Amino acid sequence: MLKRIIPLCIASAMTMATPVNAEEDKYIWLEDVEGAKPLAWVKQQNAVSTTHIKAYSGFDNLVSNSLEILNDKARIPYATRIGDYLYNFWKDEIHERGIYRRTTLAEYAKAEPNWETVLDIDALGKAEGVNWVFKGIECQYPQNERCFVSLSRGGADAAEVREFNLTAKAFVDSTQKPFVLAEAKSRLSWIDKDTVFVGTDFGDAQSMTDSGYPSVVKLWKRGTPLSAAKLVFRGDKASVAVSGYVMFDDKTPLNIVTESLTFYTAKHYVYQDSKLVSLPIPKDADLKGYFKGQLYIELKSDLVTPKGTFKQGAIVYTPVDKLIAQKPEFSELVSPTKHASISQVAFSQNAIFVTWLDDVKSKLVRYMQNDKGEWQSKPVPFEANGTLSVFDVERDSDDFFVNYTSFLEPASLYRLNGASLKADKIKAMPQQFSADKFVTKQYFVTSKDGTKVPYFVVMAKDIKLDSSNPTLLYGYGGFEVSRLPAYSATIGKNWLEQGGVYVLANIRGGGEYGPAWHQAALKQHRHKAYEDFEAIAEDLIARKITSSKHLGIQGGSNGGLLMGAAFTRRPELYNAVVCQVPLLDMKRYNKLLVGASWMGEYGNPDIAEEWEYIKTYSPYHNLKQGVKYPKVFFTTSTRDDRVHPAHARKMVAKMEDMGIDVLYYENIEGGHAGAADNTQAAELSSMVYAYLMQQLR
Repeated sequence: MLKRIIPLCIASAMTMATPVNAEEDKYIWLEDVEGAKPLAWVKQQNAVSTTHIKAYSGFDNLVSNSLEILNDKARIPYATRIGDYLYNFWKDEIHERGIYRRTTLAEYAKAEPNWETVLDIDALGKAEGVNWVFKGIECQYPQNERCFVSLSRGGADAAEVREFNLTAKAFVDSTQKPFVLAEAKSRLSWIDKDTVFVGTDFGDAQSMTDSGYPSVVKLWKRGTPLSAAKLVFRGDKASVAVSGYVMFDDKTPLNIVTESLTFYTAKHYVYQDSKLVSLPIPKDADLKGYFKGQLYIELKSDLVTPKGTFKQGAIVYTPVDKLIAQKPEFSELVSPTKHASISQVAFSQNAIFVTWLDDVKSKLVRYMQNDKGEWQSKPVPFEANGTLSVFDVERDSDDFFVNYTSFLEPASLYRLNGASLKADKIKAMPQQFSADKFVTKQYFVTSKDGTKVPYFVVMAKDIKLDSSNPTLLYGYGGFEVSRLPAYSATIGKNWLEQGGVYVLANIRGGGEYGPAWHQAALKQHRHKAYEDFEAIAEDLIARKITSSKHLGIQGGSNGGLLMGAAFTRRPELYNAVVCQVPLLDMKRYNKLLVGASWMGEYGNPDIAEEWEYIKTYSPYHNLKQGVKYPKVFFTTSTRDDRVHPAHARKMVAKMEDMGIDVLYYENIEGGHAGAADNTQAAELSSMVYAYLMQQLR
């Protein structure tokens, strides 16, 4: 869920949460993640649920479909350029944990590139006897030789960090005094080859925030012990996180220290000449880039300046030297409209590329300044009915990759020439299901307060509007995350081709219409997201696409909270609920793992006035005896150290004690993603679709 530039995780969070009086919560024992009694309960639940779900006659076929899709050699090997090579992380039936590999651009353009293995995670895990999951790599720019590799045990957010030599394709040996961090939710960022910013668990209570992220930034020199690292900044323990990192204007570095006060507010500093200089920018603004001496920020609320007022959602900029001198001179790059918001901003060597969402459909525009300093815009010619994703934009080139997809169009990968705007298709996924039999429609429904809310429906062209179609409604609605049209062969094969209808909700709380769309469902307004979701469900029924008997819903993480709220608020509206890695106990969520970091989204349940509105939708507290609920399928992961598995565990235990029929499956590995490899992902995905078929047909 974390959106700002903050570290991912905390040292081995697989411990019991903050104790409470057992009389307050009789299921508190399930918060002991790896305790013998809770794990025995988990295994018993898993056995019952898997037996029930796998009894579906088509289960093996669903698994076969999923594995074939996940291991398909024809899928696009998305790559990122580091120096002279393109790098890709790849999993298949042979490399279950994956290999990090590289090739040249010329080779990459071929149908079957010749790849060179850089790091084999399966081989590493076998050699060390550890169930490693690759969590990413960060290399020192612009040299791109020394890198930090993050490795997680079983997929948790907490990771061990090791220094890796990209040229030698090997971890840096002890004779070269490498940077190494033990398992923790850390942040390491290169300043130069021998100096890094570091934030981690230093072994004292003050080094981590209440949210479980680093509260300090230190300067660490190669060859010195971590304990000798020099303190740069110490944040408030009640803040979400503190991090140090480097932004680049081409090859010119700008050292930044950020204290994330809440999930949506932060203080930013420039670190130069061994001193910190506070930057006078709005606390709720996001840093977007450093380009031609200017710092670019995205406004989350209106900004009033002597030059005028800049609108919420706009991208504005000011010279860095003016900012450091506490005399910012803001100008506007782009500003949103009623129907169009800014989805992505990318900085190449000579231009800025903005991805817009126009009623949840993407368009890409290039912005360049002329000799007079005036911005000239030019759209990049792509179809306007799908989703564009820009990536591999580097500061030493104007060329980069653009991915295009829609619900019924497999992904196509283009290499875009940033100067001519000519896009060459270099990779394309083949159709993996009978997409020509289906059609996508976008509808708008009026929510309870009069707001028009969009949603997409993917259904058979010859659908009969007789209210009998098994329909899956997917939602998220939080953290300014936009849910966009995207091709999913698994949904195609295992749902659409099985006679199902797929619906994607674009409810408030997300980012589909910019910051205002998100903020409309924050804290005491959370119910707006739930009302939007219910309005879509009712509209599907009114259009006779489906009925309550045939309507299922699905969501994970914050979307899992949405699912919990949905079936406890309106149990009669749905007949199937897939609730994945969810938040459910909103009284204690801020005491479980990194939950405290999300109080900017939901509020603080320890404040009486805020608990008054949180308790109105907290699923764990809104179960009622004697109410007929749909048979919910909960899934989570033991190794999820972001959203505590106790949310799902406790909810299920409480429902069972109330005599409510429920299904539960907890993957022992997988972290917040729910699965650690393709085999686990295929199994879990197939259980979801088998359950939906059992419930909705």
